Amino acid sequence: MDFLMMMWEGFVQYRSQIGEAIGETFMMVGIALLAALLIGLPLGTALYLNGKGQLYEHSLRYALLNGIVNVVRSFPFLLLVVFMIPLTRLIVGTAIGTLAASIPLAVVAIAIYARFVEQSLLEVPRGVIESARSMGASKLQIITKFLYVEARSGLVLGLTSSTISFISYSTVMGVVGGGGVGDFAIRYGYQRFETELMAVVIVLMVILVQGIQFIGNALSRWLDKR
Repeated sequence: MDFLMMMWEGFVQYRSQIGEAIGETFMMVGIALLAALLIGLPLGTALYLNGKGQLYEHSLRYALLNGIVNVVRSFPFLLLVVFMIPLTRLIVGTAIGTLAASIPLAVVAIAIYARFVEQSLLEVPRGVIESARSMGASKLQIITKFLYVEARSGLVLGLTSSTISFISYSTVMGVVGGGGVGDFAIRYGYQRFETELMAVVIVLMVILVQGIQFIGNALSRWLDKR
């Protein structure tokens, strides 16, 4: 009970800093989500379409895209952040801060969601494509009006899982001055030996992740018409 009281007192004392840290995390994750949707979705679709037996089957293109996605996903995130410092500085003019931290996070987001998109599209029955072809649908119509529609539940679940991963990655950015809840936990909790503040951050993150997972699952079930 004493520790819970200390957690509450710490939350009240640092509520403005915690709110600012959560806002920075939302900014990083929001940029990552935007990158995932605008680039990761088309990239994952291209992976699927260039795969064996698909509409635009091309082994060389598939190998190239697949290799890029695999390299980014397998790269240790903290090392990727350091590796991308020159590019980050070129894009935003600095390698420190919330906006700068969003660049490597966006790159990882693209690769993660692209793989989820490919997997979701692979789960669409071949009969859907054959039916679309028999109705005279163009390749673009097959993609947008059949594949995406059939895979929408999986795409939402993939985006939900990706978002949770982005939140986890964003906490690492505190190590390199990226701000967010990870930075708050390190500066106010770890470095000052105030364990209760780290516990507050953990509880808030668990609540946030559970909320996102609940919403994502509910939306996926609502979209699943099978």
